[in-house]
Parts: sequence; structure tokens; C-alpha cells
Amino acid sequence: MKERAGIQSVEVGFGLLEVLSRAAGPLMLRDLAAAAGMSAAKAHRYLVSFQRLQLVVQDASSTRYDLGPASLKLGLASLSRLDAVKLARERIAPLMEKVGHTLALAVWGNHGPTIVHWEESPQAVTVNLRLGDVMPLLSSATGRCFAAYLSKEAITPLLKDEIARAQKQGRGDVPASLTEARAMLDDVRQRGAARVVDTLLPGIVGFCVPVFDSDGHIALGIVALGPTGTFDPEWDGAVDRPLRAAARQLSSDLGYAG
Repeated sequence: MKERAGIQSVEVGFGLLEVLSRAAGPLMLRDLAAAAGMSAAKAHRYLVSFQRLQLVVQDASSTRYDLGPASLKLGLASLSRLDAVKLARERIAPLMEKVGHTLALAVWGNHGPTIVHWEESPQAVTVNLRLGDVMPLLSSATGRCFAAYLSKEAITPLLKDEIARAQKQGRGDVPASLTEARAMLDDVRQRGAARVVDTLLPGIVGFCVPVFDSDGHIALGIVALGPTGTFDPEWDGAVDRPLRAAARQLSSDLGYAG
């Protein structure tokens, strides 16, 4: 497909804005120009125009440059129009081709982590899950992922209830106390993902990776499910790697800078 013509000077100048957006704070002209790969004189001409448009401001005392109010307005407008689930759904099909297994999307609903999208692999095994199902916090990868990244105040009462039910059922495959549950969630946070094998569903491996919004809150979870015979259950394996890469990219697109 033939590349459409654009205005090269706009694309070059945007490099300065991109450098500022990634910087820890305001920058001197020489540092800003060097990071953007252009001379100070060239960068200054762009910055004069950006100042007129309020995309950039310059501190009068330090002479350092930073993003201006117009940049903030553009960023906030973009964030307000982002739909995390919509963006994720658009990427599920190519991601499924990479992992070769069924994928799902989950968000935090009124009753817990809820499945809102389901994409079955051609090699899918039958599982008793449907859209709208609420996943348990302790025995599902989805639940563990959300429990790890939600506030303790919100999640502790739910964990206590689930632990009590598991003890009544005599389950030995989930944490038996709040202390054990918190240790498990610490491990999820350290790894940056949750995994279960033969826990919620016999013969099934589940992975869930978190996607974060611009405020650093978990926006949704990307879930992969598959049979133990063909699903790679290893950390940094054939399923884990592409799943994490997709979550990182989506988080970045939602404005997360962590």
C-alpha cells in the first residue's frame, strides 16, 4: 500500500513533544534538542511555534521547557474517549493467533471480576464459562489478578468470605487463611501476572495479566485458557510472553506510564 504524503516538518517537530512527554521534568534547550536528535537552533524554531500554540511553555527564570496547557487539554480529551475493552477486543484475534488458545477479557463488576468478552480458539476445549460469569478470587487466575491489584480495603472482606466457603467445602487447593491469601497475591504482584493449573477447572491452565489505566488502576484483565496437554504453563513461556506484551502495549495506549 502506497504511503500517504504528510507534512514532514510536523512529524519532526513532534519529536520534541515526545521527548518532553517522557522526561521526568522540564528540560534545557540543549538537552531537549539532543534527545530529539536535532540542533539547538532547529529545535528553538519549533519551540517558538509550539509556545504560540501553548503546546510548550518556557520558565522565565530557568529557561527550561515543559509541556503547556494545550498539551494537557489534548491528553485529557484523548483519555476521556478511550474505551479499554473496545481497544482490547480489537487486539484479541491477532493475539489468539500467537498464543493458540482461548482468550477472554474481564473487568471488575458489581460482584467481582466479570467476563465481558470471549474468543474461542479452534482448538478450544469445552469449559463451563459464559459471558457475564463472575470469577472466584482465590481459585481463578482472573480473580487472583484483580485481587492483587485492587485496594486491600475493597478486597479483604471478599477474600474472607471466599476463604470461609472454601474451608466449608474442604478445598485444599486455595489459601486457607488471609495471611496465605495475601502471600499469594504478593507473588502475583511480583510476577506481574496470575496463573492457575488444575484449580478452577480440572485439566485447564489459566493465565491472567493486568492492563492498567492512566491512573495506574487495573482496567481489565487479559485471560488465556487451555488444556494442560498443549498449553505452555511456564512463566516467560509461549503463552505468558505474548500475553504480557499485549497487556503492556494496551496499558501504554491507555496512558499508563508505570
